[in-house]
Amino acid sequence: MPVASPYSARLSEIPVVRREVDVLGGRTAYWTYGPDDAVTTVVAVHGFRGEHHGLEPVVAHLPGMRVIMPDLPGFGETPPLPGRRHDIEAYADWLDAFHAAVAPDSVILGHSFGSIVSSAAIARGLTTPRLILINPIGAPALEGPRGVLTRLAIFYYWAGARLPRAIGTWLLRTRIIVRVMSIAMAKTRERGLRAFIHDQHDRYFSNFADRDVLHDAFVTSVSHDVSQYAERITVPTLLVAADRDDITPIEAERALATRFADGRLVEISGVGHLIHYEKPAEAAEAIRAFLA
Repeated sequence: MPVASPYSARLSEIPVVRREVDVLGGRTAYWTYGPDDAVTTVVAVHGFRGEHHGLEPVVAHLPGMRVIMPDLPGFGETPPLPGRRHDIEAYADWLDAFHAAVAPDSVILGHSFGSIVSSAAIARGLTTPRLILINPIGAPALEGPRGVLTRLAIFYYWAGARLPRAIGTWLLRTRIIVRVMSIAMAKTRERGLRAFIHDQHDRYFSNFADRDVLHDAFVTSVSHDVSQYAERITVPTLLVAADRDDITPIEAERALATRFADGRLVEISGVGHLIHYEKPAEAAEAIRAFLA
């Protein structure tokens, strides 16, 4: 039985419409939250293995703002891109085309893996007035405080891609591994919030199209990081980082902020890589201040 969201009351007050658009020869599903005549529109890109639901707690704290959230190709309700390997070039091309099709003047927001995709797309020419990065992947994954776990993850996804398809797919979707990942990332001690986070991962962390797309996306996520693109990004950029992030330590986030032409860092304490679940109000406050 689904665990009730602590943000459901706020989210229920925000109108949402599901739409689809053709992008790069494939179909992209996306959700528009907030009024169509809002002064500010944000296109938000979710993280690895997630889908648009993950950023809803942040949206719940942004009433009056228009937020457009697609499911990345190969995840959620968006099928894989036809005829493309899902590498950073494909994801950046997709975001550029999606942004141009649905909201060409909008702000870009990326969380985690979405921070890499967003930064790559802007460095390659996507035009946006501002960029927001939540839990940005600011350094190579193998250099993070849990580099050993990253190596284990590399083996896990390699095995999932190499085993017989039925066994490999089961391994990649098994709830045991998903729960281990969720426990490792959650920092809150609030039982109700932890239950909600685990339920979200149980429900949405395995909604990938197939193991090939998942493997491509994982390789992309550990082969690239925002620091590779920061110096080519000239628009004002907000980094919302966590002081207990196990993927990118706060020291690396501070260094990353200095590499942007106009980078601004907001540090949120007592949270790790799940700012969007554990501290969405603080993230929303930083976003509002940045866009004011």
